[in-house]
Amino acid sequence: MKLAVFGATGGVGREIVRQALAAGHDVTAVVRDPARLQIQGPGLAVRRSGLDDPAALAGALAGHDAVLSGLGARSRADAAGGIAATLTRAVLAAMEPAGVRRLLVVSAAPLGTPPPGEPVVDRIVGALVKSVFAPVYADLAVMESELARSGTDWTSVRPPMLKNRPATGRYRTALDGNPRSARTIGRADVAHAMLSLVDAPDTHRRAVGVAY
Repeated sequence: MKLAVFGATGGVGREIVRQALAAGHDVTAVVRDPARLQIQGPGLAVRRSGLDDPAALAGALAGHDAVLSGLGARSRADAAGGIAATLTRAVLAAMEPAGVRRLLVVSAAPLGTPPPGEPVVDRIVGALVKSVFAPVYADLAVMESELARSGTDWTSVRPPMLKNRPATGRYRTALDGNPRSARTIGRADVAHAMLSLVDAPDTHRRAVGVAY
């Protein structure tokens, strides 16, 4: 499979690239600064491109089977500027002329619905987190609205607090909601989940909660 990866120099994006290459996929990492991508290997192509030129992006995406995006705010200041929505809007604008329909993005668990029987303490903590990081989740909510308006076969992967941990391949998922007591997950396992969902048509135009 031929995959294009945005946000390839970020925590989740790097893991997507590494794991996709290890699985034998051809990967195109679309980055602004190739020097920041400390990954090499057969099957990897690096395309230097900003997200302000849809025509150039469409050229970079042509011929790919799917796009995976680790793009998002790195700070509340970024989120206040709507960076996740803005960047994803640029990717969506490039996908249509490139003829690519499949898109997987990273969102966040607080946008999901708490499962039935969620412990009170988890509901309280979730509400506090959502309040503290309100600009981040507002940005992601707009991003998901952009996805819903698009013609792509998108999937929004919603993790809780991200950790730097090795991939385990052992985590819980919930379609259109969150696993119960969803508290943490490693970035490598988010990448693993995204790659495992590329060929999952039942997740098209839906959100998937992931957590340990």
